[in-house]
Amino acid sequence: MALNFTLVTPEKQLRSEQVHMVVVPGTEGDFGVLEGHAPLMAVIRSGELQVFSGPATVVARIHVEGGFAEVNEQGLTVLAEAAREVA
Repeated sequence: MALNFTLVTPEKQLRSEQVHMVVVPGTEGDFGVLEGHAPLMAVIRSGELQVFSGPATVVARIHVEGGFAEVNEQGLTVLAEAAREVA
């Protein structure tokens, strides 16, 4: 089972892939999204978004500058004001 994850900024789509889990920096605290997560809309704060390919395998760390996250039956879409890979 995999989660469809899309990350978009005003300039372009940065990622569109199937992943195990994504941890999102929400304004109310960080939250993890797995496939089958309940639908939600959340405001995100500036912070680090983590992408996992397995239960304990982080494959990407992405610094996001605010925006919104939407979880629905298609997966997770993050609309970030700005984003960049963290080395």
